[in-house]
Amino acid sequence: MTYQNYSLKQLQAIDAAHHLHPFTDHKELRGAGSRMITRADGPFIYDSEGNEILDGMAGLWCVNIGYGRTELAEAAYEQMKELPYYNNFFKCSTPTPTLLAQKIAGLAPKNINQVFFGSSGSEANDTALRLVRHFWALEGKPQKNRIISRQMAYHGSTIAGTSLGGMEGMHGQLGGAVPNIVHVMMPYAYELALPGESDHDFGLRAAKAVEDAILEAGADNVAAFIGEPIQGAGGVKIPPASYWPEIQRICRKHDVLLMLDEVITGYGRTGEWFAAQAMDIEPDTITTAKALTSGYQPLSALLVGDRVAATVIEKGGEFFHGYTYSGHPVACAVALKNLEIIEREGMIERVKNDTGPYLAEQLQARIAPHGLVGEVRTFGFLAAIEIVKDKKTRERFQEPGSAAVVIRDHAIANGMMMRATGDTMIMSPPLIWTRETIDMACDRIARAIDLAEADLRGKS
Repeated sequence: MTYQNYSLKQLQAIDAAHHLHPFTDHKELRGAGSRMITRADGPFIYDSEGNEILDGMAGLWCVNIGYGRTELAEAAYEQMKELPYYNNFFKCSTPTPTLLAQKIAGLAPKNINQVFFGSSGSEANDTALRLVRHFWALEGKPQKNRIISRQMAYHGSTIAGTSLGGMEGMHGQLGGAVPNIVHVMMPYAYELALPGESDHDFGLRAAKAVEDAILEAGADNVAAFIGEPIQGAGGVKIPPASYWPEIQRICRKHDVLLMLDEVITGYGRTGEWFAAQAMDIEPDTITTAKALTSGYQPLSALLVGDRVAATVIEKGGEFFHGYTYSGHPVACAVALKNLEIIEREGMIERVKNDTGPYLAEQLQARIAPHGLVGEVRTFGFLAAIEIVKDKKTRERFQEPGSAAVVIRDHAIANGMMMRATGDTMIMSPPLIWTRETIDMACDRIARAIDLAEADLRGKS
């Protein structure tokens, strides 16, 4: 029996009776009822009532090649027929993770040649945390285990991922974080720059917060700094150009490993395969997931730099860590085909040279002048729109996050899927968007903000 046998109200009732959703106020959801997304094609998703919605979030930062790609379904089907599953324990492997590891190593920064597979970005960050601490123990420095992260960082929802991240709401529900993880200021100039402070100087000051944390703990006690090249779930916070070079200098000076979380930015979103390449960063580890399969299968890949890998391989003995689905053959087959399509269709070059700049241009021209918009910022195919009550003073609406939710609801009602994060509207479109798609998106965003302004000014 398929969902077509059920009405929307029946599906909503079943959903409310049995389904606990991620990051959801369940009492609120069950009062309103879930929106049922039933199919998708290209850049669009469709709900059970037939409404067409332009997906400005690529699912959840992941559907880079768009929806309805039969090549990925065929790759999964063929692999399922041949070998639906076998594990990578017991000195065994299967062809697809073997070939995928080779492929990713060929795309990654030059100092990275090893790959560890999981099923989610959260798992990848768990693995990275364990691997980094294990590395220093093998180097005879087990006390070198502190991790420096940032406020408003997002590194997943497992206990380790939540602990690495800097989301206070998540910490409040954790009831005890992984120890020896500290959080410093985020490189978010719009809110944190001092009066008259240039972006360049702010970037150096934000990086200095990392060095201050290293010095406070003592470099002999600090294992690594972890950061998203662009903070995604925290509101697409793009650091000044001075930030990452200084972070890298600081990490090298104090012999602290540099861990990049590219779960959102990996596989083309920044106009390069990895943001590490777009921003000229040389990390020791890179966590990836999401767009590795364009969301068609759950799969993550932790990319491990040569320094860390050499120690773990030569000195480590057995690494007591892994997952049932590490290197799942079907997920890896889908990933191989997904990466092939991204390359074949020139998606990354198009984002870098055409659609990425056009998205930035149109958002600046059409959305940034609006009275509710304090700032628009973009990098490749990532975008953020800051919502304010007053453009000049940057005053926010009284209840934090309330204004963006109003805009989000108007956007969805007008056929545009966007996400509200605090007082920020964010976008992460599929890489298949064209200039025409971008024009359509800007039309719908502008209408949503206009409608929201009438609501918000009336309340204030």
